[in-house]
Amino acid sequence: MIEFRDVSKSFGSLKVLDDLNLHVSAGEKLALIGPSGSGKTTILRILMTLEDISGGEVLLDGEPLWHELRDGKKVRASEKHLRKMRSGVGMVFQQFNLFPHLTAIENIEQPQVLIRRTPKAEARDKASDLLAMVGLSDKHSHYPHQLSGGQQQRVAIARALAMDPKIMLFDEVTSALDPELVEEVLEVLRKLAHETDTTMLTVTHEMNFARDFADRVLFFEKGKIVESGAPEQIFTDPKEERTRSFLRNFLSNIT
Repeated sequence: MIEFRDVSKSFGSLKVLDDLNLHVSAGEKLALIGPSGSGKTTILRILMTLEDISGGEVLLDGEPLWHELRDGKKVRASEKHLRKMRSGVGMVFQQFNLFPHLTAIENIEQPQVLIRRTPKAEARDKASDLLAMVGLSDKHSHYPHQLSGGQQQRVAIARALAMDPKIMLFDEVTSALDPELVEEVLEVLRKLAHETDTTMLTVTHEMNFARDFADRVLFFEKGKIVESGAPEQIFTDPKEERTRSFLRNFLSNIT
């Protein structure tokens, strides 16, 4: 579903991805962990076409993301090509980014109508179902300022799901929340991971959540994958000393 081939990304003289090779299977759930500045969020932003690549190639479902073929030659992707490719990708950010003048159900309904040209009644029904799925059936008519941070983030998740993405990206979606609201959002993500076949990548500092959520955990540092493995292996017996030293800050069982 996702493939990075020798991908590099630099901001000026700062290299944030260093010849990254990564393969994600359809339906796989990945947790990306590591220190700040290690390149995790950049991976998500590249997949969402918010950041270009400096070198290498990214494929989504076998099709180049940042290039396309014209007359048998590889050229830079056009905006039309990028729009087509990102239509299958949904992303939920640290900030909720809801439209303040729309109710919860309208925030989920409007993108379907405006972007997918979904009939309004059909979009409304889908929005209602998604609000139920994230536990907000009683908040249809509430505006963002009437919702807690956790509730707003759950609306944002429902809004992204309404576009039927093949790939969902979550960028530290609990980092802007008060501690007591974190668990309600993580529980929604666990539910999505266990009940859907959507391919998911999440950047998180919530290690217990990563253990529950992921099929595979990747530890990043300086734009490279230092260690990759099943959650139980990474969180109970990491092979690399750098992984162990990082996890000691979060887990008491790492020696």
